[in-house]
Amino acid sequence: MRLVLVLALLSFARPSLADVAPEPSPTAASAAQRPSGYHLPPAERARALAKARAEYGLYFAGALYGLAVAALLVVARVGTRLRTLAERASRRRFLQTLLYVPALIVLLAVLTLPVDIYGQWLQLKYGQSIQSWGSWFWDVLKVDLLVIGLGTPLAWGLYALIRRSPRRWWLYSWLAAIPLVLFLQLIAPLVIEPLFFKLAPLTDKHAYLADDLEKVVNRGGFDIPTTRMFELTVSEKSRSLNAYVDGLGATKRVVVWDTTIARLSPAEIMFVFGHELGHYVLGHIQQGIAFVLAMLLASLYLGYRSVNWAIARFGAKLEIRDAADLSSLPLLILVFGIFSFAATPISSAFSRHQEHAADVYGLRAIRGLVRDYQAAAAHAFQVMGEIDLDDPEPGAFIRFWLYDHPPIGERIDFALAYDPLEEIPPR
Repeated sequence: MRLVLVLALLSFARPSLADVAPEPSPTAASAAQRPSGYHLPPAERARALAKARAEYGLYFAGALYGLAVAALLVVARVGTRLRTLAERASRRRFLQTLLYVPALIVLLAVLTLPVDIYGQWLQLKYGQSIQSWGSWFWDVLKVDLLVIGLGTPLAWGLYALIRRSPRRWWLYSWLAAIPLVLFLQLIAPLVIEPLFFKLAPLTDKHAYLADDLEKVVNRGGFDIPTTRMFELTVSEKSRSLNAYVDGLGATKRVVVWDTTIARLSPAEIMFVFGHELGHYVLGHIQQGIAFVLAMLLASLYLGYRSVNWAIARFGAKLEIRDAADLSSLPLLILVFGIFSFAATPISSAFSRHQEHAADVYGLRAIRGLVRDYQAAAAHAFQVMGEIDLDDPEPGAFIRFWLYDHPPIGERIDFALAYDPLEEIPPR
């Protein structure tokens, strides 16, 4: 589960839509001869449905379990006990934070580890992961160390702001988060990504593919030289397929997973890459950052109100002196966890909108470069669905709550029916 989080965090994209060269649309007769929808053999369909039910159950049970763990830490006054130990060890607030926050993060990591283990077991059971348990635990440890390394100074800064401005800390924290989010976006490709995956120049083994992708890049009005195109070795851990553009400014680059190169044709890879480039070209990075910051502002304000209310009502019983007391951190985690869970449908809807726009751009980007670009896109989706065992019939509620991409069947049907003369280009 944590590896999936890392993959998601590393797959951002970016600016300006260029028109593509026109190409005659397929005739109605040829379109009618193509298979439509997402198809799996009966046995694989049954496995896909079983996997989907297990993953949906894990998501909701895991979310509730995580909230229960945070609530238990609050009710059991674990934060108070850790704070007392930290205050006994040092009078300096930074050293207190340096002792308190890592201890709390480790405790949370240990208590929620069973959910992560079950998630990895499901990935192995259904053939999505091929990562050994030793390698997986090492990745988990690296993620936890990253959380400690980032979370400790952030917690220290947060509580310094709470002490300095008890009524406006939520706003000042949000303002401080803006450059931090941009900085992380800038350095993630250089610092975080290599901790989990191996990168090699795409031209080392796939010079032909680098030339094809450069054509797609040029459609967007960009100049990303082949020296900044890389192959990411994911096949040691996962069977999933992907390609993307990440980084900002000098760190901007093209990344293609080795699993994608192994399973898709060059035309299909061009579409997958065109989709990911669409996120970049259509300004989805900027929109995504703005969306995250808007949600963060709302969460910080609601957190400020909720934590103050809870401390005023239950602070004496919980032995939390005030919001500036380090022992309030488990309460903050619980409140933010509730808001995050409740906001999932909003995030999913926002992402689905962007993903559909990127599908449109991907089709437009390869039109004129690929002979039957619609069939190439549809087959790429079919292969990805087969490998990922995508749910062939997600229910309305699941789609509303969890789906951050349109269902694979809808994406296939859209690709096959796409008419560039009718489609209004996304802006």
